[in-house]
Amino acid sequence: MALLTDDQVHAALTGLDGWEHTDGVLRRSVTFDSFPAGIDAVRRVAECAEAADHHPDIDIRWRTVTFVLVTHSAGGITEKDVAMAGQIDRIVAP
Repeated sequence: MALLTDDQVHAALTGLDGWEHTDGVLRRSVTFDSFPAGIDAVRRVAECAEAADHHPDIDIRWRTVTFVLVTHSAGGITEKDVAMAGQIDRIVAP
């Protein structure tokens, strides 16, 4: 899987909601109405990630969940990360 250039990552971010490119990864934090709502979103993302065989790093802090995407085996951001970011956007959309 080919790494995306910084320009390609920047272009991809225009179609994603709330994602940023920092420290060589894609990152998005989402604050939910309640802790259980955040956990439910994590469960739905986990199911999607398992089906795609591409798993985000997930940090849960009370009602705020942070998703981090990078293709470790490729050493950076790939189309897999952009695609998973789009799927996460659809899952967490209000």
